[in-house]
Amino acid sequence: MDFTFTEEQQAAAEAARGVFAGVASDAVPSPSLVTGAVADDFDRPLWARLAEADLLSLLLDEEYGGAGLDAIALCLVLREAAKVLARVPLLESSAAAAAVQAYGGQELRSGLLARAARGEVVLTVAANGRTGHDPAELAVTARRDGDAWILDGTQTAVPWAHTADHIVVPARTPDDRTLLAVLPRAHAGITIGEQVSTTGERLGELRLDSARIAAHDVVDADGAWEWLRELLATGTCALALGLGERVLAMTAEYTGGREQFGHPIATFQAVAVQAADRFIDLRAMEATLWQAAWRIASGAPGALPTSGDVAVAKIWASDGVRRIVQTAQHLHGGFGADVDYPLHRYHAWAKHLELSLGPAPAHEEALGDLLAAHPLG
Repeated sequence: MDFTFTEEQQAAAEAARGVFAGVASDAVPSPSLVTGAVADDFDRPLWARLAEADLLSLLLDEEYGGAGLDAIALCLVLREAAKVLARVPLLESSAAAAAVQAYGGQELRSGLLARAARGEVVLTVAANGRTGHDPAELAVTARRDGDAWILDGTQTAVPWAHTADHIVVPARTPDDRTLLAVLPRAHAGITIGEQVSTTGERLGELRLDSARIAAHDVVDADGAWEWLRELLATGTCALALGLGERVLAMTAEYTGGREQFGHPIATFQAVAVQAADRFIDLRAMEATLWQAAWRIASGAPGALPTSGDVAVAKIWASDGVRRIVQTAQHLHGGFGADVDYPLHRYHAWAKHLELSLGPAPAHEEALGDLLAAHPLG
């Protein structure tokens, strides 16, 4: 089998490296030094450069100005984005647009996707449920009213909710189906409360009070939410991998230059063993990420549903990114907590990613349920 990336996928990663090369991870105030959000908006100049490089349309077809690539290409770009803590809704907007393309109606696709590909319209997804611990599809109810749907409920911790143009919201119907409503941010029946992430970025508590949305702005196809949820989770694993790789590189550079007793501390066995353990974490995170991304991209059958591969990737990413930043903090000593040194920012972002992915034991339980339902031969 050939496990190398295609030329198109490698070209997307190379383009991303070029765009992110000049991005500073400390371009906004440290979340440790401000009481509220570090900024009111995401990095609009960077968003424009991503649009110019055709990196906002990777998953879209040519008819919408896209490249027609897959989840693997998106994860390669997200991996590079995380290395510089890029403050853009690249994952959410790309995944939401891809779901609309795959499952949405013609009117919705025509009105949204070409503009999203050019970066003129920004999408985000409400995927954290009412509390962050319950399924997102159960946090909002949807009932049919003539040629429209009426939505009620609350979604917490919606990324970029205050600045995105549209928010994709999963909602449960009375007959226990999940649909996706593509809601304009400014719309009757919608209020957005202020929340702040561990990264210092603005989040929103989305409250829906009899919000009425036309049927053509609703994705009412079986499997749409499940597919979008798995793509978001896998993309988050890609962000965790990129962040972990950058943090381990920072740790190697620091321990290689920091001397004690006349020798670089990287030569001490206790330091080398800890760094080696984190390298193993990274390789496991990488292998499980590409397995999950490949299942989503190819639709290939497997011993377990795609959700099983996504669960394994989430287990490694959630635990792995936490272990990597904790070891990095330890090996950096006081520098790791110095707000003039960037490592503490990566730690804050890693904690946000860990919380977004959820605890590894929960994914292990889900994986166990899948194994019980699909016994391996």
